[in-house]
Amino acid sequence: MTTLAQHSAASGAGRPARAAAAQKLNKTYGSGDTRVHALKDVDVSFDAGTFTAIMGPSGSGKSTLMHCLAGLDSADNGRIWIGDTEITGLKDAELTRLRRDSVGFVFQSFNLVPTLTAEQNITLPVALANGTVDRDWLGYVTETLGLTGRLKHRPHELSGGQQQRVAVARALLTRPDVIFGDEPTGNLDSKSGAEVLSLLRRSTRELGQSIIMVTHDPVAASYSDRVVLMNDGALVGELDSPTPDSVLAALSTLGA
Repeated sequence: MTTLAQHSAASGAGRPARAAAAQKLNKTYGSGDTRVHALKDVDVSFDAGTFTAIMGPSGSGKSTLMHCLAGLDSADNGRIWIGDTEITGLKDAELTRLRRDSVGFVFQSFNLVPTLTAEQNITLPVALANGTVDRDWLGYVTETLGLTGRLKHRPHELSGGQQQRVAVARALLTRPDVIFGDEPTGNLDSKSGAEVLSLLRRSTRELGQSIIMVTHDPVAASYSDRVVLMNDGALVGELDSPTPDSVLAALSTLGA
């Protein structure tokens, strides 16, 4: 049987030193009196194998930054990298392929297909790419996430926490360079949310996975290794080894 150390080494083999980065990133919405400068000359880098939370008041630009980093939205100017690949300027087909192969997503709404079983939802990205599922890795991921006995169940037969674990397993299955989480515990109760956050932290510490998560919750952010703080479209600071209290204190200076 493959050991945890072997799985960790395999999942991290050949990965770049950074998970994602942006340089002089700008993004505006609207024009004239309704013009909003969502990102202002943002320079940021996210080390591979770390769990980072992006936080700030409503309208601070945190979701815009994540969407641009993930290639879900385009910036007005600046440069973006996923791993060692610069994504600014990629054609749509190239960007789609990169997202499929190098990026995982965990959203607040789970985004599971109701007619598919948990296992089919987990393996769906591989099936859509006409790829071959690594059954050993699938078994390890589902066992680690406590899903082994639920793989034949459909989403409506699973709790919210279990559904989000399925979404995490789906994101991990392709061993992406980075997983983006958009308020991944926003629809969960506190117990289920803590379970999912613990699993995300374990995937970083034990599997070497890189995670970038947008959240408004100081408790959720405390599971990360680092918090990046934003306000009015700009980076305004960061916290290492955050705690709920240190995050709250930092946010209070931003009017959050």
